Amino acid sequence: MNTDRSAALFERARRVTPGGVHSPVRAFRGVGGIPRFIREASGSRLIDVDGNSYIDFCMSWGPLIFGHQDPDVRAAVEAALSRGWSYGAAEAGSLELAEWICRRIPWVEQIRFVNSGTEAVMSALRLARAATGRARILKFHGCYHGHVDAMLVKAGSGLAEAASPDSAGVNAETAANTLVAPLDDLAALREVFARSGRSLAAVIIEPLPANYGLLPQRPEFLQEMMQLAHTHGALVIFDEVISGFRVALGGMAERLGVKPDLVTYGKVIGGGFPVGAFGGRRDLMEQIAPVGPVYQAGTLSANPVAMAAGLATLTKLETHSPYALLERRGAELADALGSAIARAGADLRLQRDGSLFWLVASKASTPGALVRRVEAIPRAQRERFAALFHALLERGIYLAPSGYEVGFLSTAHSAADLDQFVTAFEAALGARSAA
Repeated sequence: MNTDRSAALFERARRVTPGGVHSPVRAFRGVGGIPRFIREASGSRLIDVDGNSYIDFCMSWGPLIFGHQDPDVRAAVEAALSRGWSYGAAEAGSLELAEWICRRIPWVEQIRFVNSGTEAVMSALRLARAATGRARILKFHGCYHGHVDAMLVKAGSGLAEAASPDSAGVNAETAANTLVAPLDDLAALREVFARSGRSLAAVIIEPLPANYGLLPQRPEFLQEMMQLAHTHGALVIFDEVISGFRVALGGMAERLGVKPDLVTYGKVIGGGFPVGAFGGRRDLMEQIAPVGPVYQAGTLSANPVAMAAGLATLTKLETHSPYALLERRGAELADALGSAIARAGADLRLQRDGSLFWLVASKASTPGALVRRVEAIPRAQRERFAALFHALLERGIYLAPSGYEVGFLSTAHSAADLDQFVTAFEAALGARSAA
């Protein structure tokens, strides 16, 4: 596979951009090799600048639930562009999208659009602190909430009591107000609340953690977390930037039958354009400026093109209801890959939830056991995935270039696409065994 033009562009990019990319994982540091520079995309396919074609299972990290250049979304975007692409003023597109969401999601009584999931989380945390008069936030190891300083922390030596910065530039004072607890550990969760519950402004969690592998949580863990939070006067923030509108129209909150106090969205609600949102109870949201004292603003927030793409995407999700199709195709893919793994005798497993999937290095002694927390991810995950990633890439299958990122199915993925993935996967396992 020729990658000369991608290599040349990457060399140029590294001279003018840190690492040659504008988001770290794109640099292929987790798998090695030359990142592919994409020329165009359509349906389930990417084509790079060297003319190589790939079936895309990254799907822009999740927003493209109908695939690249979905005709209905494209028509809405072209119509919006014909009217202008940035106003810096009130406009009807964001109103229509806000009304659409608030009518259908009972726990979102009001919503504010921003430009990214990070902005949404940052604003929701600020609001929670203002509403409760408390400073501390509880998060979970293995959940990612964007590059907000308060969320770039890791657990310290004590149980959720000594968090430390997980990035240079995050000061210890900021980190000190964030507690970090393990996922899927009710005993640890209860102890955190017993020690610190009355100091917490909010508990924030990805109800389907999908940024450090796919780590599905037991409903009883999430339900008790909510009960403990409310008992101690803390708000519950569901970060549904990935799961919102992807696992169900109402996201994980709908599937669990619960109502978080605040929720953050992104990805699918913009149809592939930059967007984020935070919403929730009216009494909380009305503390946001200009109604209340919590300041939040954005020059390009509620961009009219993104609003049009988002409304077209969500409307199509409601009218076409693709969730059963995505579940069926996801199950078919999981069964086929699982059979290939069994035939090859590989220490590998696919974890899946609906249209999200993750290939994880698996110990033969624990067949079928789901990985639900970071500590259970095998140490060999990075190295094993890197070899598999490149073997698949050479065979025309594009996955996210990290062993800790999930894959996404879209309605644009055909049965033939899945067959090609399985065929490539079988060949990649065979090549790995031969090596």
